[in-house]
Amino acid sequence: MCFQLVVPVVGAPMAGGASTPALVAAVSGAGGLGFLAAGYRTAGAMVEQIGRTRELTDRPFGVNLFVPGPPSDAAVVAAYRRRLLPEAEAWGVELPSVIPPDRDDWDAKLAALIADPVAYVSYTFGLPARADVEAVRAAGGVQIGTVTTPAEALAATRLGLDVLTVQGPGAGGHRATHRAEDEPGTLPLLQLLAAVREVTELPLIAAGGLADGPAIAAALRAGARAVQLGTAYLRTDESGASPAHRRALLERDATTVTRAFTGRPARGLRNAFIDRHQPHAPTAYPEVHHLTQPLRAAAARRGDLDAMHLWAGTGHRLARSGPAADLTRALWREAGAPARR
Repeated sequence: MCFQLVVPVVGAPMAGGASTPALVAAVSGAGGLGFLAAGYRTAGAMVEQIGRTRELTDRPFGVNLFVPGPPSDAAVVAAYRRRLLPEAEAWGVELPSVIPPDRDDWDAKLAALIADPVAYVSYTFGLPARADVEAVRAAGGVQIGTVTTPAEALAATRLGLDVLTVQGPGAGGHRATHRAEDEPGTLPLLQLLAAVREVTELPLIAAGGLADGPAIAAALRAGARAVQLGTAYLRTDESGASPAHRRALLERDATTVTRAFTGRPARGLRNAFIDRHQPHAPTAYPEVHHLTQPLRAAAARRGDLDAMHLWAGTGHRLARSGPAADLTRALWREAGAPARR
């Protein structure tokens, strides 16, 4: 398996709307590798986005899938709902009282990607079944596993995946631990890359807090074949991030890891909602994600930075505006290396 990009920059799949087809096409068109985020979408919506991306670029791109986990304890979700009810009543929104099992349309998405393959398929929140990996391989897709520890990397290697994205603690959005209940590690990215390299020979993509040329160069020197950037693209022209989110990246300083919005650990800009609810947030994903969705939507409509989920990595103040293709090329130039041919 060959994993070699003209510009070794991967546009991270950012679920929830930030990773638009236009952003994916721009990153791939600049010589990097753009990724659509299929998480929280139906299989039909994923297929529509794939079609739109193909209209915008003839370059390879990828699709990221959330691996479904077991259902959570309904009692802890109900207790958290009771805690959130006063805020819901204050803002005139209704919280769901029943949250059905949610596998994120996993089977239908896999079937669609096998029937009409894209160049790359990546997995977050765990590893697929061996039969699923073999089916995607038979369809011709290169498969990338997202890992946060050497143990996860070893499991992904033994499963037969082709490439690993090594996510360090500075990453914005969800930490990609293979189990929702696991506390994400704090080993710095460059040290984590070295630890993962000890257990696998697969090509590695470094991810987490990378937002400028020197950081990219350091990750490549540490053994990464490419780097993955998410927060760095949030202010670009093609990003689907809201105006409030874009503004907050520059106005707010501190980030923190919280379960308050989704029940899974995720790094975002610290705000009052996190401060109020993080001590009480249960490990319950995706149930808490669905539970808080009405509150988050109402906060977004208000542009309320103290109640919105504002995913951001530790390098968020370095995020730049302008075309994503220009940013991709500029970051690679600033890393001090010429484009690969």
